[in-house]
Amino acid sequence: MAINNEPLKDPFEEYKKEKDPTRQERAYAWSTAIGLQAVDALETSEYLINVANRNISGEITVSEAQALVESYYKTDRKAEKTRTEEADVVSSRIASLLSQNGFVFSPGYYLHIHEKLFSGIYKHAGKIRDYNITKKEWVLDGDTVIYGGASELRATLEYDFSQEREFDYSGLSMDGIIKHLARFISRLWQIHVFGEGNTRTTAVFFIMYLRSKGLNVTNDIFAKNAWYFRNSMVRANYTNLKKGIHETTEYLELFLRNLLLGENNPLQNRTMHISGLLKGQAAVNSAQEISEEQAARILADSGLTRKTAENGAKLFSEFRFDRLFSRSDVMSVLAISHTPATLLLTKLNTIGSTESVNGFGKGKYRFNPAFFSNSEK
Repeated sequence: MAINNEPLKDPFEEYKKEKDPTRQERAYAWSTAIGLQAVDALETSEYLINVANRNISGEITVSEAQALVESYYKTDRKAEKTRTEEADVVSSRIASLLSQNGFVFSPGYYLHIHEKLFSGIYKHAGKIRDYNITKKEWVLDGDTVIYGGASELRATLEYDFSQEREFDYSGLSMDGIIKHLARFISRLWQIHVFGEGNTRTTAVFFIMYLRSKGLNVTNDIFAKNAWYFRNSMVRANYTNLKKGIHETTEYLELFLRNLLLGENNPLQNRTMHISGLLKGQAAVNSAQEISEEQAARILADSGLTRKTAENGAKLFSEFRFDRLFSRSDVMSVLAISHTPATLLLTKLNTIGSTESVNGFGKGKYRFNPAFFSNSEK
């Protein structure tokens, strides 16, 4: 099969290159809004991309864009009434919030963001959960973080806010600022004050908080690494003394260094997996025997939707570990168009099942044997 050199295309790429700062900011807001849906393995629709482009170009306001999306799902019975609706509606609401200048550093505003994002989607929108939770985490090999206890959530939330409000940033280097911010936001996330939607709410709140501190967050880090952001907070709140694993903010700090300092640290989910990274031919030999069905299960266990996992498994069956492939190859194998192929590659790269390959032209990828070997253990 011929391999094409065509690189991945961001649907808002041209706007981000423009000199018009307003269009740039709108493009980054929409990219972030859509990218954050990956933390819950949600996929947005082509309709949302079209509406977003109309807003970025200035044809409609962000409020009008949000109204169009919500009206679409209320009135069009042919619209897909699945979690795509959640992804589209929440994306439009995130874009709207990120387009506003107002911000209040308080527990109440944190709850307000959740209500704004998930009103009409979750019955508990804006409400503190009243039950205890656990969540099986891929990065923890199926184990869970110890989240805040239901009876202490409000008190814990208020305490964390009071501690941060009193913290003095003066005299700190950017290294010190980043270390502190990593501790603050990972602790806020660990409370997990809501039944669902914690990571998206925390990310939106954090972006607004950083901007209130005069920090520039207009880039693609959240858009392209939303699942890494979530996994880094998982690792910042997990200790297992028996296995010799200790909570660490090192991964979250790398994310923040890219976000705030413009560094280019590799943000790969597999490096955070507690089983460690397998290397060498042994990993290839172990993973080579995985069937397409097993590959689909592994990908689904890593947070992908069933459909995405099945498409990824078809690619895995076609290319294995000894063949490079491009977006055009994805389109050919799966008989899909440009945008779905781009989204699929982004999701596969995000969880570490594929990796970019240099030296063979632009836009080349291969499946990562260490990812599949680790997952089979």
